[in-house]
Amino acid sequence: MASVKQRADGSWRARYRDAADTEHARHFATRRAAQAWLDEVTSSMVTGRWVDPIASSITLQQYYDDWSTRQIWASGTVTAMNLAMRTCTFGELELNRLSRSHIEGWIKAMSVQGLAPGTIKTRVNNVRGVIRAAVRDRRLPEDPSAGVKLPRVRKIDSAMRIPTPAEVAALLDAAPSWFAPYIALCAFAGLRLGEASALQSGDIDFLRRKIHVRRQVQRVAAREVSITAPKYGSERAIDAPDELLAMLTEHLRTTTPLGAARWLFDGQYGEPPHQNTVGYWWRLAKRDANVEGIRLHDLRHFYASGLIASGLDVVTVQRSLGHARATTTLNTYSHLWPTAEERTRSAASELMRSVLASSPATATGL
Repeated sequence: MASVKQRADGSWRARYRDAADTEHARHFATRRAAQAWLDEVTSSMVTGRWVDPIASSITLQQYYDDWSTRQIWASGTVTAMNLAMRTCTFGELELNRLSRSHIEGWIKAMSVQGLAPGTIKTRVNNVRGVIRAAVRDRRLPEDPSAGVKLPRVRKIDSAMRIPTPAEVAALLDAAPSWFAPYIALCAFAGLRLGEASALQSGDIDFLRRKIHVRRQVQRVAAREVSITAPKYGSERAIDAPDELLAMLTEHLRTTTPLGAARWLFDGQYGEPPHQNTVGYWWRLAKRDANVEGIRLHDLRHFYASGLIASGLDVVTVQRSLGHARATTTLNTYSHLWPTAEERTRSAASELMRSVLASSPATATGL
């Protein structure tokens, strides 16, 4: 039920009741303005875009503080979401005042600060997740962040730095004997930093020649680490080369105490190493090897490129890397697979060589 009536003071009172039979009212100087507001409310109800004005009067930060307590997140996700909200410039703005211009202004400010396009994209997507949750909760009629333009991210094939075999060899030679196996696990098994750090002696199955990825290390504070399950879809058993297993055998013999539950690599206070510690070891190894411009994660790219160059299919590479979906593997490494033209040319070349090899004229040199 809705109505527009004039009050004793000459103003016009527009009112309506929502589906919960709660009355909402506003006062206007003219009947036309009151009716226009009422028509807009009626239209939003009919189209399903209506939201309770009281529910949408809280700030984005207040909504996040309540909504985030109900989410099932890994500790890394909690840290990333909190960081995005903390740097968001409109967190204290009421939801019903949030507009596209606020998101665009935040993106521009981060670009001026010199943040990498990938970092900006991650933060915007995290905050966008909060805004979309508010839409689903009927706190907002629509997502004001939809369609906003983000800084251009470099193509993966242009940004990716794949170490050469000579560079990997130099790193292995220069690294201390206790750190070389860590580098080898990243380069020849494709482990992420957190996965390599979380390996225990019992994760190496020498009989079946497999390395089991069952957990990862995440840094919680300067001196604290958290042991969590691997990234979604990343728990896996990797087929390990004999040379890597031999290196790990020697590492276990000389540096790691007995016991299947002991960490393969030691950090501080009896815990496995976290990213800061491994980063320090990695920088020293690069310095001693005189190798620059390579991240530890690039060794994972080195491993993937080797699998692809050997002709392995997408699904096999996906499982070896622990990607949740094959599309992730393709999006990251599609430029490394031979194109259709290259495969066609190679197949035709092989076909021609087989024919020429059996030709009497070719065989006699005529």
